[in-house]
Amino acid sequence: MDLLDPLLLARWQFGLTTLYHFIFVPLTLGMSVFVAIFQTMWHRTGDVKWLHLTRFFGKIFLINFAMGVVTGIVQEFQFGMNWSSYSRFVGDVFGAPLAFEGLMAFFFEATFIGLWIFGWDRLPRGIHLASIWITAAGTWMSAYFILAANAFMQNPVGYRMAEDGGRAEMVDFGALLVNPVALTQFPHTIFAAGMFSAGVMIAACAWLMRTEHRETVRPALRFGLWAMLVSFAGVALSGDQLGLVMVETQPMKMAAAEAMFDSACGVDASFSIFSIGTPDGTAEIWSLRVPYVLAFLSTHTFDGCVEGINDLNHLYTQELFPQFADQVDGNFAPILWVTYWSFRWMMGFGGLAAFIALVGLWITRKNAKRAVAPWMWTLAIWQAPLALLGILVGWIFTEMGRQPWIVFSLMLTQDGVSPSVPGWNVLVSLIAFTLLYAALAVVEFGLILRTVRKGPDRLPGPDDPDPGTVAVEDTPTTVY
Repeated sequence: MDLLDPLLLARWQFGLTTLYHFIFVPLTLGMSVFVAIFQTMWHRTGDVKWLHLTRFFGKIFLINFAMGVVTGIVQEFQFGMNWSSYSRFVGDVFGAPLAFEGLMAFFFEATFIGLWIFGWDRLPRGIHLASIWITAAGTWMSAYFILAANAFMQNPVGYRMAEDGGRAEMVDFGALLVNPVALTQFPHTIFAAGMFSAGVMIAACAWLMRTEHRETVRPALRFGLWAMLVSFAGVALSGDQLGLVMVETQPMKMAAAEAMFDSACGVDASFSIFSIGTPDGTAEIWSLRVPYVLAFLSTHTFDGCVEGINDLNHLYTQELFPQFADQVDGNFAPILWVTYWSFRWMMGFGGLAAFIALVGLWITRKNAKRAVAPWMWTLAIWQAPLALLGILVGWIFTEMGRQPWIVFSLMLTQDGVSPSVPGWNVLVSLIAFTLLYAALAVVEFGLILRTVRKGPDRLPGPDDPDPGTVAVEDTPTTVY
């Protein structure tokens, strides 16, 4: 293996920077809505605890939002630096949703988040409340446009090939926006973001439940626990629909996720809990399987059929994509151990986070007879990254499962790399980004930890003024 291979290094760089950036995306998507809900509760009830929770979690949201913007800018530059052949081939299509994301969605985010930050004692309460809801809507809109661009890589629609065959040209922007992959990826992503945001909220509240802020954060703790379970249900349901679309558009990805070498139906189309394959990745040696489950997941019938890796390789090589067969040596399957285990870790991390939330609801119920043990609060704090880990390995599954394609059926990943960028150049930028992002991670974690340790403002006493009617020193106007 050539350690200075531009393709290998470019893939590592894009993978690392994308996963790092996506640490901040789900927290922005979920926390913006949670903060808006808290502010709505304050607006409707006048209960000052909801104001303090809005400001407290608003600080965490803003710290994360700023870091997400900084790390996201790098993503667009990489298309031109390391993936210029890909950009030339698909830029007419891929660039359209990204342009809408920047010109419309991010415009809403940047404008109305500014109004929310600086409008606490300057805007009427109703308008100020609307500004955070519009900010949340802008973040979701931004996510959809990006997912629509990614969905084209998974399932190309709304395009035609140029007469010279050198690039794809967009002919139907509407088809691009209603790509079945995008329509199913979006709710799956949003609910997953809700899980991670709920996990962060639970961890912050668990930290503060042992302090003088207990009375203030208890409603947020219960909210976070319920949000975790509701979001997990949404992830499961949307993931089921996404699986059906994946079988229809990318059957090789599903076959690789299940280490299904030969096509099977009914009882033989079983879900693999653990599997060992041959070194060349062409056959199974031993596996632990549950009958019928894969057939049901793939077709919603117990007698459905699932195509296997070997049969799909024959189909792709002989009929569908013979022009690419020599470049991949007749094997269109992704790296099996990556797709197989990332699929399972994704479900495992998410399920564990939901289970902890379910237990948390039981032990923190109003009529609980036993006090919560200190080790339980510690566990609640450390569950925070579980949903994030599930999200990250889920994206690894999504992108690595598409390989060897950079655009399914149209372009191989090896053909998308910049032809004139030497490996040492990519290596230098990879090292620089890794070190820079590591430093930013320390800053992000430090700022959020400092905010959590400080906690929300204390509840006012009977003689204190209403903090919602006066400008105080610690309003977001001054601290942001």
